[in-house]
Amino acid sequence: MAEREHPADWERCEGCGALVYGKRWTRTLHVCPDCGHHGRLTAPQRLDQLLDPGTAEPLGAVPALHDPLDFVDSRPYTERLDRARADTGLDEAVLCAAGTVEGQPCVTAVMDFRFLGGSLGCGAGALVTHAARTALARRVPLVLVTASGGARMQEGVLSLMQMAKTAQAMAELDEAGILTVSIITDPTYGGVAASFAALADVILAEPGARMGFAGPRVIEQTTGESLPEGFQTAEFLLAHGMVDDVVPRVGLRPVLGRLLGLRTPTGPLPPGDTDAILRAADDLAGRDPWQSVRLARHPERPSTLDYVRRLVDDFQELHGDRLTEDCPAIVAGTGRLAGTPVVLIGHHKGGNDLGERRRRNFGMAGPAGYRKANRLMRLAAKLGLPVVTLIDTPGAHPGPAAETGGQAAAIAENLRLMARLPVPIVAVLIGEGGSGGALALAVADRILVSAHGTYSVISPEGCAAILWKDPQAAPTAAASLRLHPGDLLGLGVVDGIVPEPPDGAHRDHAAAADLLEAAVTAALHELIPWHPERLLADRRARFHRYGSGDPADPAAADRSQS
Repeated sequence: MAEREHPADWERCEGCGALVYGKRWTRTLHVCPDCGHHGRLTAPQRLDQLLDPGTAEPLGAVPALHDPLDFVDSRPYTERLDRARADTGLDEAVLCAAGTVEGQPCVTAVMDFRFLGGSLGCGAGALVTHAARTALARRVPLVLVTASGGARMQEGVLSLMQMAKTAQAMAELDEAGILTVSIITDPTYGGVAASFAALADVILAEPGARMGFAGPRVIEQTTGESLPEGFQTAEFLLAHGMVDDVVPRVGLRPVLGRLLGLRTPTGPLPPGDTDAILRAADDLAGRDPWQSVRLARHPERPSTLDYVRRLVDDFQELHGDRLTEDCPAIVAGTGRLAGTPVVLIGHHKGGNDLGERRRRNFGMAGPAGYRKANRLMRLAAKLGLPVVTLIDTPGAHPGPAAETGGQAAAIAENLRLMARLPVPIVAVLIGEGGSGGALALAVADRILVSAHGTYSVISPEGCAAILWKDPQAAPTAAASLRLHPGDLLGLGVVDGIVPEPPDGAHRDHAAAADLLEAAVTAALHELIPWHPERLLADRRARFHRYGSGDPADPAAADRSQS
C-alpha cells in the first residue's frame, strides 16, 4: 500500500487489489471497504486516529546510542539511519505522546514500520522505556502500538538488551498498578513480540495483524513443516489464547476508552439494600432438593452472558490464557456494575441453543478457562478492582485433553490465588455449583446462591451411582448431599440467598437480573471500604473454620463486632 501523508486520487488495496478513492481511503481509516484489509499507518497517522483532537503532547527525544558498533554492511549504518529519518520525518522507529482517548488520559508509544522495518534498537528501546516511565510518573495507563520486523541487527547485542530493558519498564508499571495495553498491528515480530508487546495487561490486535517470535518463512525453512492457514494472524492468536480481542480499527477508540476508564473505586459508596439478600434458611423451607437441581439445570435459565448484557455497562470481554487457547466455557472481562468498576468472570453454558451449549462445553471449563480466570483476577488485583464471579457448571471438563493440559493444577492455582487476592470477591452460584470446577471461582469474601441454585461435591446422579449403586436414587442423593440453598446457608457455606422470580429465573430474565444486581451491589458496598488486610484475614478465617468443629471462630466474632 502506498503510504502518503496526502493521499493520491486512488489507492490500491494490498488485500484484494481493489482501487479505493483517496478521500474514501482516508475516511475508512485506511481500511479497504471491499475486503476489510487494514492498510499500514504511519505513527503520526496512528496518533491522529487514536488520541482526542488537540490533546497530543509530544514527549520528545531521549538520549540513546546510535551506531554503537560502527556497523557497515553494503553501506554504513549511519547512512541507513539518515535515509530513514529523511523518508519518515521521524528520529526513530517510535513516536511517543501523551494525550486522551475518549477523555481518558494515557501515554502512547507508537511504532512506525517505515523506519527500518520498525526494528528494535537502542533508540527505539529508549523511547518505549521513556513512555513507560512517563506513564509511571503521571500514574496514567500506557498504550503501545506495535509494528516491527524484530531486533535491529546493526546494533548487535545491544539491540537484544532492549528486550530486557523494555520488559523491566513494563514490570515497574505492574508494581505500580498502572494499566498497560498493546495494540498489535501488522506485522509484529521478533524482539518486540517477545518483550513489551506481549507483556501488556490487555492485548488487542487489528484484523489480520500477524505476531510471532519467528516469521513463517523462517519456521518453514527451519522445520520443513507446512504451516496452517492463517498462522500467526490475529484471528489465529485469539483462538490460541494469545490476545484478548481482535478489534477493527474503527472500534479501537471506544474499546480503549472503556479500558482506560477503569479506576479503583474511591470515596464513600451508598449503602446497599440489605434486604436484597435472604439470610435465613427458613425463607426457603419446604423446597424439594431434587426440584432445585432440576431448576438449576433448566436450559432457559439465565447464564453469565445473559446477566452481563442486562447488568454490566461498558463490558469488555477479554479472551485467552496467554498459553494455549481461549476456553469458551469461561466468560471474563471488565465493566461497571451499578456504576462500580469490576472484573467479572463466570461460567457460560450457552443458553437454550444445543449447538452453542456444545461449543461452550455446557459450562464445563478446561485448564485454559481457569487460567484465563486467573489472569483476569491478577489484573483485578493490580488495578484494585473488585471481582465478581458467576458460577454455573456441572463441574470441570472431564476430557483427556483437559487432564493432559493440567486441569488439576489450573484449579489449584485459582484456589491459592483467590485465597490471597487483595481485593473484594463476591461469588454467586447462579445455577449449578459442581465440585472443584465451581470452587475454582468461589473462594470469596461473600458467597451467595440463587434461590434455585445448588452446590455440591458431586452430582446427585454420580453420588447415587457410586454409593447407592443405582442412578435412579438421584433424588435421595440430592437430599442427603444437602445441596439445597437453605441447607447451604445452614451449613455456613454461603452467606445468603439471592431471590428469584416465582417459579424460577428462567421465567423472567429481567426480573432475575434486577434481583441479582441488588444482591451483588449490597455485598460489594459492604466490602469495598475494607482494607486488604481485613479482607484477607476474614477470608482466611472463613475457610479455615470449615470442618474444624468450631464454627464460632473467635477472630471472626471479633471482626463481626468491629
